Amino acid sequence: MFQITERLLLTLWIGGMWSVGYIVAPTLFSMLDDRTLAGAVAGQLFTIMSFVGVAAATVLLSAQLYRAETVWHRNWRVWVLLLMLLLIVMGEFYLQPLMAELKSGGLSEGSNNARRFGQLHGLASILFLINSMLGLGLVVFGLRPSAPTKA
Repeated sequence: MFQITERLLLTLWIGGMWSVGYIVAPTLFSMLDDRTLAGAVAGQLFTIMSFVGVAAATVLLSAQLYRAETVWHRNWRVWVLLLMLLLIVMGEFYLQPLMAELKSGGLSEGSNNARRFGQLHGLASILFLINSMLGLGLVVFGLRPSAPTKA
């Protein structure tokens, strides 16, 4: 039962990341003429997924540590979950506030605020890409090591 719960939680988290990041956000920008509105909606969805990610990573990491079949620091899944949690925290609690501050100061084309916002947005996009690929790795390889096969 616990393994099913872990799989469902991982699916909700990673599936949500991929859906919002690679389907919903691009669709918003392609369908809405108001880029500010599209950005605000996408930003809110990314924030929701960040909180889902923090909760899911914490639960899944705790489960990995609780059931550590080997020394925890030799379990690559623990390190992937820790890295993913760190990337979420960096994006949501460091980069997003900086970007919001720049937006509140105005982003006129060619301004220093607009240039800096673009840099931070690019960094946030790279962190999201890394996180989504790490999550895909967890989905593909699972949260538990495969059982040894008998010859």
